Amino acid sequence: MNTKTKIQLEYPINCSPKVLFNRLSTASGLAEWFADDVRVRGKNFTFIWEGTEQESEKTLHKENKLVRFSWLEEELEGTYFEFKINKDELTGDVSLIIIDFSDEDEEKETADLWDTQISDLKHILGC
Repeated sequence: MNTKTKIQLEYPINCSPKVLFNRLSTASGLAEWFADDVRVRGKNFTFIWEGTEQESEKTLHKENKLVRFSWLEEELEGTYFEFKINKDELTGDVSLIIIDFSDEDEEKETADLWDTQISDLKHILGC
């Protein structure tokens, strides 16, 4: 089994946690920027990219704060990706923290992919 490296990325996002959370936790919101299409059955989310499907389960959900999807494929067992919304109490600044896993030699590619995805998300949010 491949060992995956946990990575954490943070992006400032200039919008309300509630609006942002909707784009991170619903099939329609995720289909706008994260995947070509998203199907939901209960807690199971199927993400579709260029005709390839990947199954995950929503394993954590804290309204307007956090959502985690755990991959169901055997080779990805124990890995997940997580969106955490952080709002600074003093400044009111909102940031999105992403936790993901990548192969050791693919950390930069994974970070670059998230940079592109978050750029799309910011464009959709108008921020």
